Amino acid sequence: MATSVGSAAPAVAERADAEAGLRITRFLGERTLPHLMKFQGTTVGGLSGIDRDPRTGTWYLISDDRWRYDPARFYTGRVDIAPATGAFTGVTITGVATLTRPDGTPYPGYAKPDSADPETIRYDPGTRRPLWGSEGDRPTESKPDIPLSDQLLQWAGTDGRYRGSLPLPANVRLTDTRRGPRRNGGFEGLTLTPKGIAAMLEAPRYEDGDPPTVERGAVTRLTLWDRAGHVRAQYAYPVERLPAAPNPRDGIADSGVSEILAIDAHRFLSLERTWLQGVGYKVRLYEFDTRGATDVLGRDALAPGRPYRPVTKRFVADLGRYGSSTQNLEGMGWGPRLRSGECTLVVASDDNFSQEEVTQFLAFAVRGCPSG
Repeated sequence: MATSVGSAAPAVAERADAEAGLRITRFLGERTLPHLMKFQGTTVGGLSGIDRDPRTGTWYLISDDRWRYDPARFYTGRVDIAPATGAFTGVTITGVATLTRPDGTPYPGYAKPDSADPETIRYDPGTRRPLWGSEGDRPTESKPDIPLSDQLLQWAGTDGRYRGSLPLPANVRLTDTRRGPRRNGGFEGLTLTPKGIAAMLEAPRYEDGDPPTVERGAVTRLTLWDRAGHVRAQYAYPVERLPAAPNPRDGIADSGVSEILAIDAHRFLSLERTWLQGVGYKVRLYEFDTRGATDVLGRDALAPGRPYRPVTKRFVADLGRYGSSTQNLEGMGWGPRLRSGECTLVVASDDNFSQEEVTQFLAFAVRGCPSG
């Protein structure tokens, strides 16, 4: 795996950190929210994406609830990390906003036409508005009555109201055939870069091969837009083999990229999250670099297909080493910089509104992070 080259920074130490790649220097702790906690008449849970406004310190946390309890929405809150010591003392929900369609109405619920499945959110300091992603829904052989609802990447006001959308390449649009992204395999990863926007499909498109197994990995796609919203490029991202076999061996295995986060214009972090029947969750953190990768935007299929170069990738950490137990980690955002010069990285879990799972937040001090 190639060594990543970091963005320019004024300090020699910061340049050395970037060239060495991101590394976790300290685990700052774990905090959780109560199961099915109530806030302003809503049920908090299903937190699938998190991000921080660096100007105010406000965090944005999107829920993937689809009217099981309440309409599609995001929360605002605080994540308290002491700048001097890195002490992680708590998470507090402070607000909630319902996401609306262009006509001003909430999105319909699960299994209804035009429903949304919110999975990721980013806050743009330049425009002072959130950008959120829905992986949509589609029929399959086992669920033929699910209506087709395409993926979305949409801007919202801080009040949740629709403020525009990004155009999607044809090859990431959902269909009702065995083409395009799989059901529950669409946009889970979204991030803002110094030059634009990037979004990752969780799992391979039908044309790009099968999902990962214990014996072999898979490949999914990262799409890039410029700040004006024009599609710029698309790269192949190699997803690792399953870290273990389900129990029983022919049991359910669900594995893919649950979130991405930009380090600079070329380097990113990725969460590869796996759920294995009879085993539980496994989550690994990687760093990857798009420089030198082949632009596959015009390629209908990656497996089989003409040779191409995927992004380069480096293992950072097994997140199962931290916290009380490995949860369904789906959110990842940069916290405040510490006085030590370390950045903070916060990772959050989607509890699926299940009593067997937890809304968990893990905080880390890291080096090799953004220089800004």
